[in-house]
Amino acid sequence: MREWLFGSSTAPECRCETAIEGGRLVMTAGECPGGGDLAASADCRATVIGSLSSASVDTVVTEQAGQERMYSDRAAAVLTAAGRFATRVASLDDRLADRARRDPVAAAAEAVGRAGPVADLAAETGLAVATESFDTSEQALTAYTGPTVSDARVGAAPPADATLRDQQTLPTEAVVRRYNTGGDQLSMYHIEPREQRFDADTMETLVRAYERVATAAADGGCHPYSAANAVAVEPSSATVVGAVLEKHTGGLGILEDIFADQRVSDVFATAPVSDTRLQVRCDGETMRTNIRLTPSGANTLASTFRRSSGRAFSRANPTLDATATVADRQIRVAGVSEPVSNGLAFAFRAHDSDVWRLADFVDNGTMPAAVAGLLSVVAERGGACLVAGPRGAGKTTTLGALLWELPHEVRTILIEDTPELPAASLQSDGRDVQALRTASGDGPSVNATEALRTALRLGEGALAVGEVRGEEASVLYEAMRVGGGDGAVLGTIHGNGPDAVQERLVSDLGVPVQSFAVTDLVVTLAPPTSEHGRGIASIAEIVSHSDDVTFEMLYERNGSTATATGRLERGNSRLVESLAAPGESYAEVLDAIETRTEQFEESVAVKTRGNEPHTDEVQP
Repeated sequence: MREWLFGSSTAPECRCETAIEGGRLVMTAGECPGGGDLAASADCRATVIGSLSSASVDTVVTEQAGQERMYSDRAAAVLTAAGRFATRVASLDDRLADRARRDPVAAAAEAVGRAGPVADLAAETGLAVATESFDTSEQALTAYTGPTVSDARVGAAPPADATLRDQQTLPTEAVVRRYNTGGDQLSMYHIEPREQRFDADTMETLVRAYERVATAAADGGCHPYSAANAVAVEPSSATVVGAVLEKHTGGLGILEDIFADQRVSDVFATAPVSDTRLQVRCDGETMRTNIRLTPSGANTLASTFRRSSGRAFSRANPTLDATATVADRQIRVAGVSEPVSNGLAFAFRAHDSDVWRLADFVDNGTMPAAVAGLLSVVAERGGACLVAGPRGAGKTTTLGALLWELPHEVRTILIEDTPELPAASLQSDGRDVQALRTASGDGPSVNATEALRTALRLGEGALAVGEVRGEEASVLYEAMRVGGGDGAVLGTIHGNGPDAVQERLVSDLGVPVQSFAVTDLVVTLAPPTSEHGRGIASIAEIVSHSDDVTFEMLYERNGSTATATGRLERGNSRLVESLAAPGESYAEVLDAIETRTEQFEESVAVKTRGNEPHTDEVQP
């Protein structure tokens, strides 16, 4: 009878201790038989809801044996509303108040079904709305969980009314399931880290190993694997625990799991991190996840990037641009903090460690061989080319590929604030490449403008600017106009076409039109979210008309492929004329481009033949 009225319990009593800290209620389960599991233990629910009789919180956190459960969003709303309702309905119906503390969903259903002040209280306290669409309290009180050593909490349940698209086990032993969801919701990238599957004994080993690492920190430290071996009862668990502990103490936690998935290119953590789930871009698709960073986890990440980059990241310097190695991948990190953001927020972007060349783009179908042939000759003969496009279009990768087309003997200066261009690979190939890194903020640094002036004094040759975005644009174009170098000038810029690039440079950055006119080509890349995916959107040459410029399209995207407009073949291209050596005709330049195009086509054909299946014939 009591179970029907108040709901069943997995524990005879609750021995949890609660405390309200800011907008959170923290419950230490200790030796409580219910373990602080609010979905399973009605006794633990009663303790939490009883503590919320007059308080309102955004999050409820319970902790036991190194495992933390975080209840937020709808779950926190149910608990808070139940606390208000139980307090106010007690004078009218003490039995219903008790039931609200132990089984809020059932109590809400009973209250809504009754007329008069009880039903009014269910509406006024928000209990009726908070529990709407839930059939049971177990369903309403799902938690984000994770070991206390982790910087993130993970939702275990898949999204409601979703269908499984695929499943993959990552090198870190995390399991990723992608779900298709209905309506306007983003599809779900659902990850289950290895530690989420730990049994109680293995979790205890993880906690003890972490305590050993933390204790030894002041005495020179203790390696995670050594700590795991020292405390593990079963040797088989030491390696597993050591790997997880290293991920959370020496690595970047949940990010190590996510970026172990080669399909993921971006991860976004939006402020406030405790209230928003991470989003990822996987195979070019933006997806929501089942992961939330903890506030302390976000602070740890900020400290890690501040230390590794050597750059200030604080209220006085609330932006960060850094790089990190995560799961053996180079990651670019952009961060913001108060006062420009409502707390810490991050964007992480993976840059493929593979060195891309134009032939690779031809091979994967994102660049026609004819376009590769044109760009190769432009770079080789010292043209001025800007690679434009939105975020994630592949501008830096394309710029890096163009650098391989420069003559082997040409000295090249690279200017970047965050190293992403393949300087080391070019140097290993015997090329004379000097990289200059720009920075801003506290400590020794050089801004982009001064770096550019320095580059022009470091010797004649080619110049590549990682991103043209500030006052350095005027210096760059002045150098181009007066002949500050004898090689190609290459760079990337944000913009969705040549008109947008002109607007950005001339109107926003103050580059004179006459200086902008020395640009030979604007190569615009399609965004990864476009109908046909990444690739060349357009290639436009710039034609100067005294005080103005016009853009003449050489290639425009038609479906998934950039198609020639015919301007080159008709003999109308100013670019081809400018690429001609003394005594070389327009037709001879076209022949050089055609020869280079055929080389790219043959390269792809050879690779294709090498990948074709074959059988060995037995000779008689």
